[in-house]
Amino acid sequence: MDFRLTEDQRALRDGVRALLTGRFGPEALRAAVARGGRGLDRALWRELGAAGFFSLRLPEADGGAGLGLPEAVLAFEEAGRVLLPGPLVATHLAAGRVAGAADGETVVTAVHGGLVEWLDESDTVWGDAGDPSGAVVAGAVPLTSVDPLTPLHRIPEGLPAGRFDGSTDALAVLLTAAEQLGNAARTCEAAVQHARTREQFGQPIGAFQAVKHLCAGMLVRVELARAAVYAAAVTADPVDIAAARLLADDAAVRGARDCLQVHGGMGFTWESDVHLYLKRAWVRARRGGPVTESEDVLAEDLIAGTGR
Repeated sequence: MDFRLTEDQRALRDGVRALLTGRFGPEALRAAVARGGRGLDRALWRELGAAGFFSLRLPEADGGAGLGLPEAVLAFEEAGRVLLPGPLVATHLAAGRVAGAADGETVVTAVHGGLVEWLDESDTVWGDAGDPSGAVVAGAVPLTSVDPLTPLHRIPEGLPAGRFDGSTDALAVLLTAAEQLGNAARTCEAAVQHARTREQFGQPIGAFQAVKHLCAGMLVRVELARAAVYAAAVTADPVDIAAARLLADDAAVRGARDCLQVHGGMGFTWESDVHLYLKRAWVRARRGGPVTESEDVLAEDLIAGTGR
């Protein structure tokens, strides 16, 4: 199976990257952090809708681009690179089912692993079993999120709340893995760039073996995660998605930690963006529910002896 990107897929990736880096660059990122998860940028949300970010997989007859899951994964990977805030996954999956979601006029959120993101800034919460009416989440408890760009509420156990159905939930896990992949790729690039330019004892720190090993390990994890995420986008198989989720979470969390180490003391300061990538990776790792759920999927497949 050939997983190399086609010319159209590369053009899509490059177009989304250009849009996001131009519209949500470092200054916009810091401005969003300063708002502390309040006041989702609705203008940006509508721009994403106009660019087809949310309607990417809708048929052309319904106003979408008529593309597939692999193309959606590429778009969400780019969103993860810039730490784009907001309930992107829920709104994307709601396109064509919730009025206004496809064009960015409606912000949709949903429950992931007992947590709901951007509840106060969303227009609707995905209803049970994919019901687009949007159940009102009553009794949701606000949390202090470690990620300043992901405000969270916890849904008490047993409380009726909007959540995806089984098949849609698997897609949410995969798109979140794509975000984690973009996060990991960006921290790897940041670490390598810093290692090339930061000097100690008259030479770049990248010349030191310990730093080389950190950067090499980051790259290996990114490429393993990329292969798994891209493969899962092609097969849409629950086992492949579970594997992609685990590898992408590991690449994002460990990659951000290693990036902090490469940056040294300055990496731990508020002024550096590295800590934002680590915090986002922590929160996204919880979106798909407990890690053990994905581990159980893989274990059951191994026990069944399917050979995957």
